[in-house]
Amino acid sequence: MARKKGRDVSGWLIVDKPAGVTSTSVVNKVRWALDARKAGHAGTLDPDATGVLAVALGEATKTVAILTDALKCYDFVVNWGAETATDDASGQVVRRSETRPDRAAIEAALPGYVGEIMQVPPAFSAVKVDGARAYDLAREGEDADLAARPLWVESLSLIEADGDTARLEMVCGKGGYVRSIARDLGRDLGCLGHVASLRRTWSGPFEVEDGMSFDGIDREAQDRIQARLLPLEAALTDLPALRATPEGAIRIRNGNPGEVTGGAEWGELVWVADARGPVCIGRYQGGTVQPERVFNL
Repeated sequence: MARKKGRDVSGWLIVDKPAGVTSTSVVNKVRWALDARKAGHAGTLDPDATGVLAVALGEATKTVAILTDALKCYDFVVNWGAETATDDASGQVVRRSETRPDRAAIEAALPGYVGEIMQVPPAFSAVKVDGARAYDLAREGEDADLAARPLWVESLSLIEADGDTARLEMVCGKGGYVRSIARDLGRDLGCLGHVASLRRTWSGPFEVEDGMSFDGIDREAQDRIQARLLPLEAALTDLPALRATPEGAIRIRNGNPGEVTGGAEWGELVWVADARGPVCIGRYQGGTVQPERVFNL
């Protein structure tokens, strides 16, 4: 089997994604700039959206699922009076309304979008329908029957309202579509709506203020980019941290349960380190950890 080209680079690079660039393009540019063998990201942003895109490199890709499940915060503006095919400003207007909600009406509607809600994804989304992507079906003019999906919304707050627009902040869990929130709010308020702008301000432990500019990612800046890398364990702050004994670390690195110090709930997901650094993510079993993802650092 051919060996993958590139350097063994591990860690997280936080990028402040600009509008007009896909999340995949950001990952590809980071990988190219660092000549990294392996890269991925934790949570897609729409091309028109901006803000935190956490790019995982090397062994940090084994922690992507942890960050994907973490809460994320979005600052977004809704334009009232029009619904679009894509539920954002890039799509063709499909319906219009002359109605505009006042601040009191908006605030009264928001509690219905907090907690465990059911959300239908936008027609233009990466959701699969019978093996095909919803956005491919939408581009072909097909009406896909998208099922509602559960979403945890920690909070949804109104920041500003000026009649034609409203600026809101939402903190939510995995799989949330801000475009669906704007669409459904517009329908509930009887005025229709779509997302005019969207910015992810934080994702798990990563803040937009820590993000590197997309334009600054270049091979000539490789040393500077390398200096901005965060360790893979930066994504694991919500998990209990345990310490492997020397013998336990050897067993864990071979894929077997290993002895650890420190405590957690039985069956709880934890991460384990030793003097060399992170060892694994695994399940605590009362003095030992059963590894699920072992780090090769």
